[in-house]
Amino acid sequence: MTQLFIGLMSGTSLDGVDGVVVALEADRLNVLAHASAALPSTLAIELLALNLSGSDELHRSALASNALMHVYAQVVELLLASSQLQRQQIVAIGAHGQTVRHQPQMHAGTGYTLQLANPALLAELTGIDVVADFRSRDVAAGGQGAPLVPVFHQSVFGKTGQTTAVINIGGMANLTVIGSANELMGFDCGPGNVLMDTWCQQNLGQPFDANGAWAASGQVHAELLSTLLADPFFALAPPKSTGRDLFNRPWLDKQLQPFTDLTPEDIQATLLELTSSACATCVRSYAKNSKNLIVCGGGSFNLQLMQRLQALLPELAVESSDAHGLAAMHVEAAAFAWLAQQTLLRRALDYCAITGAQGPRVLGAIYPA
Repeated sequence: MTQLFIGLMSGTSLDGVDGVVVALEADRLNVLAHASAALPSTLAIELLALNLSGSDELHRSALASNALMHVYAQVVELLLASSQLQRQQIVAIGAHGQTVRHQPQMHAGTGYTLQLANPALLAELTGIDVVADFRSRDVAAGGQGAPLVPVFHQSVFGKTGQTTAVINIGGMANLTVIGSANELMGFDCGPGNVLMDTWCQQNLGQPFDANGAWAASGQVHAELLSTLLADPFFALAPPKSTGRDLFNRPWLDKQLQPFTDLTPEDIQATLLELTSSACATCVRSYAKNSKNLIVCGGGSFNLQLMQRLQALLPELAVESSDAHGLAAMHVEAAAFAWLAQQTLLRRALDYCAITGAQGPRVLGAIYPA
């Protein structure tokens, strides 16, 4: 039986909300429609500010959550219009929310991960059941709460008898390795686009470096690259996850302090090399038998980044997920549509080898329309 779900994703890049309508039947997934909406600049600025401690955070977070749900609802309406579907045909919306803090396995051992959302409001605005808060149960079970997409990657990209590597490059970069016997692992490699975007916004007033052209105009500075890669996160063994709690503007400013003579474009080139080098190192270490690297997320559109990944991994075919049946910008939103279905089916998903959770758990909370 085919079921229709909507998936909504707003990631650490803060570039907007992506949504898809997907038809799910057994192990088959078909994207019927895609829509996106930019975050209002005032909301994006506030969400970025809420990644760091500040005044009146509870009040500001609640208002930001409400505002974000209106953008989510806007994307839902765009999806319904473009697919010519009625809201009654949609089983549920899988809504990720906006991560503003990610500190698992800290603070007396459990820690927390916080995705701003108001799922009850989204259910009211759309008239559709909402499934949200996917990460907190994994954290409560002793896990990192991230990444959650590897189990979805396994369902859509896994092939029996061969090892498959999938890397999602959004604000952060995370790697999925699907073994030849369908065994699974996944973890965060480090920053994806977040530092490059931050530096580009500061120096060019542009939200991102289109095609990596600005980075391509600079030269990688070896000493700065070594300094960046010296952060203890890169030496950690999986399971591990990260976010703007670590890789943020204050972190970058601190690393740049000894390098006042570098040009902005050389710094951008080095930040791109940081992302590509960290990703390539993880692939070499944990996906040795893979013949290709499937890339999804916004980073797949960065031509310079894709070229550097290919240069660093000459033995692999580095390809966008578009070449493997699912458009790169659809993958994460589709993952949360799929996760919403797993929640409604009460399927306990096994993230033990990915997040370090103590056992399979049903993720997500349900907010009926």
